Amino acid sequence: MTKRICAALAAASTLALSAPAGVLPNGEITDVLVNRVGAPATSDSQASDSVVPTLAVEYFFSKNFSVETICCVTPHDVTGKGGLAGASLVNDAIILPATVTLKYHFDLGGVKPYIGAGPAHFFIFSEGVGASAAALGATRVNLSNEFGLALQAGLDVPLNDKGLGFSLDAKRYFVGTTASFFAGNTLALQTKHKLDPWVVSGGLSYRF
Repeated sequence: MTKRICAALAAASTLALSAPAGVLPNGEITDVLVNRVGAPATSDSQASDSVVPTLAVEYFFSKNFSVETICCVTPHDVTGKGGLAGASLVNDAIILPATVTLKYHFDLGGVKPYIGAGPAHFFIFSEGVGASAAALGATRVNLSNEFGLALQAGLDVPLNDKGLGFSLDAKRYFVGTTASFFAGNTLALQTKHKLDPWVVSGGLSYRF
């Protein structure tokens, strides 16, 4: 049995590892539950991408099977599209994407590709009301924590016989959130959103 710690910089979903990027969420509105502010029917939203370092810890049960968890927090803003184009809706929302995946590693000699899947729970905190939402009377906003699913694929490339390697990893999350805007104690606007971010990383790993 072996353990591996992988320190990585998240990279763009194009695998352009020379340009570190990070979590790339969607953020579009999938349903409007409450609309007391008269937001246009064409209203939509998008969440900003984020650049962060990540840490992955993996434990091998056997040569082919392992379990992995990652650690990172990612800051995001939410802006309007469509009927709310350019509007600042949410500032500085922090997402902690708690994730555990079960992985299967293919033994192809030097390069070892893998696939994986597992549950995820997005903890969202520190979100603030954007300037445009505040101008409409919003005094507080809450983005709900939600459970979801993560799918994963990647490959490990050994660099020497002492445990040092290079890893490429791509995860696709399927998870949403509900945004609730309050004016004082009154729920003024409540919308469901699709996040479904891509997270692609590349970095050095060490197996011991």
